Amino acid sequence: MSTHGQNTAPILVIGGTGKTGRRVVERLETLGRPARVGSRSGETPFVWEDENTWEAALDGVSAAYVTYYPDLAFPGAKEAVGRFAAVAVERGVKRLVLLSGRGEEGAVASEDALKASGCDWTVVRCNWFNQNFSESFFLDPVLSGELALPTGDAVEPFVDADDIADVAVAALTDDRHIGRTYELSGPRLLSFHDVARELSAATGRTITYIPVGIDDYRSALRQLGEPEEFADLFTLIVDGRNASIVHGVREALGREPKDFADYAKEAAAGGAWNA
Repeated sequence: MSTHGQNTAPILVIGGTGKTGRRVVERLETLGRPARVGSRSGETPFVWEDENTWEAALDGVSAAYVTYYPDLAFPGAKEAVGRFAAVAVERGVKRLVLLSGRGEEGAVASEDALKASGCDWTVVRCNWFNQNFSESFFLDPVLSGELALPTGDAVEPFVDADDIADVAVAALTDDRHIGRTYELSGPRLLSFHDVARELSAATGRTITYIPVGIDDYRSALRQLGEPEEFADLFTLIVDGRNASIVHGVREALGREPKDFADYAKEAAAGGAWNA
C-alpha cells in the first residue's frame, strides 16, 4: 500500500496542457492527488530541451507521467527520456509512466532508456488518437470539410485520449501496473473514408477524405511551418503495422475502450467543430 506521504507528494505531468496530460491532471485532481503541470508555460516550467528546468519540476515529486514532444520517433528522444529518467530517480522519484507509440522502433528505444533508470515503470503504447481530429493536427482540415492525407485506404484503430488518461492515472496510483506494458487501441478499425463518414454524421456537415501523395503532404507541412517529420508518422498507418485491435484498455481497467462514433458525438456536442 502507498504511504500517506506518497499520496500527498505531487505527481509531475509532463505535457500537462496537452491532449492526454490535461486529462491526467483533471483525473488526479478529482482523486485528491496534487498534480504539477510540467509545460513551458507551467507554474514550474518544464522544457525538454533545457535540463535546467527539470530539477525544480521534479522537486518533491513521487511519480511522473512522461510524454515527449513532438514524438518519441524523432531524433534525440531516447537520449532525453533516458537522461530525464535518471535525473528523476536520483531525486527520489519512484514511479514513471511513459506514453509511448505503438509500432514505433524509435519509441521502444526510449522505453528501454527509461527502464534503465531503475524506476518502477509502466509503458502505455498508443496508436493515433481520436482527438487528433478535434484538438490538433486534423482540426483545421475537419473544419474546412476536407481531410487531405497520405493514408490511402489504410485502416487504424483510433484510441480515445480519455481511455489513455484513465490507464495512465491507474498506473500512476496503483502498484498493480508496475512493470506492465499496455498496448491501447479503440474497439474497431477505421479507414479515413470511415472517419470522414463518422465526422459528417456527428457534425451534420459534409466532410470528405481525399487521399494525397506523401510528397505533396510534406510540402503542405512545409508551407504550414510544421515539422516535415510528421509526414513520416503516416507510414505507421500506411504500412499496416498497427492495423489490429489490441486490448490494453481492458487489461488495465477491466472495461472496453470508447468507440470513435461516441467520441465524435461527444466532441460535436461539446462544440469542438463549431466554426
